[in-house]
Parts: sequence; structure tokens; C-alpha cells
Amino acid sequence: MNKTISKIYIAADHRGVGVKLYLIEMLNAVGYNVVNLGTDDPNTPVDFPDIAKTLADTMESDEKSRGILICGTGAGMQIAANRYRHLRASRCDRPDQARDDRFHDDINVLALASDDIDIEVSFLITRAFLESPFDETERRIRRLKKIS
Repeated sequence: MNKTISKIYIAADHRGVGVKLYLIEMLNAVGYNVVNLGTDDPNTPVDFPDIAKTLADTMESDEKSRGILICGTGAGMQIAANRYRHLRASRCDRPDQARDDRFHDDINVLALASDDIDIEVSFLITRAFLESPFDETERRIRRLKKIS
């Protein structure tokens, strides 16, 4: 468990509810402080940009937090999250991808595609995202400043 993370904010649209609830259970079991930002009803459609905005607003004042956004494709959440200057989101389908995206690009939001990944794999991807460090070398920090 990465003890430098203050909280994990997790949110999903209606298509991502099942994965979200599974991840909340698994992350709580390993000791993370997880905050559920909704939605919890898979039968009532919600718009992914609204869910991403809720997460962005919540994370704005908590620099040590991480976010997880889940929708059917993952792409919508990634696009919506990256509209906010303080978020760096990546849609990851494999644990090694999440590890590399943290190491190279310091992502602080993981976007998952509930329609495309196995639920157990979603936890492996999430663990890689949470437990991988950022390579704080000058070139990586310089690149991030250019997009901030």
C-alpha cells in the first residue's frame, strides 16, 4: 500500500458501477482511504462529463490524492478529466501500462473501461497505478510543466 496517498476518489457513470463497487471493496480491504463520488445506480444513465467534473472539483484541494474514473470505454472519462489543469488522466488496460504512465507522466487519475477489462484485472491495474512511483527527473518535470 502506498501511504503517501491521502485519499482515493472513485467515480463512475452507470456503465462503470459494477467495477467501481468491486474496486472500493478491494481497496478498502488493503487499507486505502476510498471516497465514493457516485453514481451507484447502474439503471439510471448519467453523463460522464458530470462525473469527471465532480472528481476534478474534489481533487483540486487535495494534491496527495488520486482519482479513478470508470465508464464503458474509459475514453470519455479520460478526455473529460484531462480538461482540468490539475488532472493528468490515462486510460489503462494493463498493469504495466498504468505503471509506465505513473513513472513517465505522473498520472493522478486512472480511467478504466468497464466494457473492455476483466473485473479482477481492473484491480491489478489499479494497484499498479497506486503503487508505482513517478520518476522525478528534471526532464520529466520539465515536460509536465509544459502541459500545466
